[in-house]
Amino acid sequence: MRITSNHNRTLAALCALVLGLLIPAAAAQAEDAAHKILYRCGHGESLAGFPPSAYAKAMKDISATTEEYSECGQLIRAAQAAAARGGSSGGGGGGSVASPTAAVTATPAEQQAVASAAKGGGAPVSLGGETVHPGVVHANVASALSTLPTPLLALIAFVLACVLAFAGRSVQKRVSGGRPD
Repeated sequence: MRITSNHNRTLAALCALVLGLLIPAAAAQAEDAAHKILYRCGHGESLAGFPPSAYAKAMKDISATTEEYSECGQLIRAAQAAAARGGSSGGGGGGSVASPTAAVTATPAEQQAVASAAKGGGAPVSLGGETVHPGVVHANVASALSTLPTPLLALIAFVLACVLAFAGRSVQKRVSGGRPD
């Protein structure tokens, strides 16, 4: 009976080890697929051939700037819808899933939100527990400076130091210019 018990323990440990190795590998593969989708979208390549979960991960990882200033968000959603339908651009090649001008159908909740926003005009809207006032931009100087690249901050500091040195020298000349030494 001990041999069977040891055998079962060994088998259980081996299964746990294999699962421990497979789960992170699967997560890394999904992460890798999401990065490939974002890379391909940024370079105008086909987005076909990925599972719907990879498109969902890519939409979570897409930056707000990319979402706002490119068509990647729309293209990824269109590719995700095509993958969910089981459709693609043929069997093999690298045809594009959606053209850049393809329309993306909004969900009923999104359509209702757009309709209520249109009716509300410029009234404040509650989003995520916060009130948003359309047309109002809250600028925080600290956050604006913290997003600047370090070389640019160094250049700004250097220019300010030069301006202060020049202004100090000018004041010193005026003050000492009136006094006899």
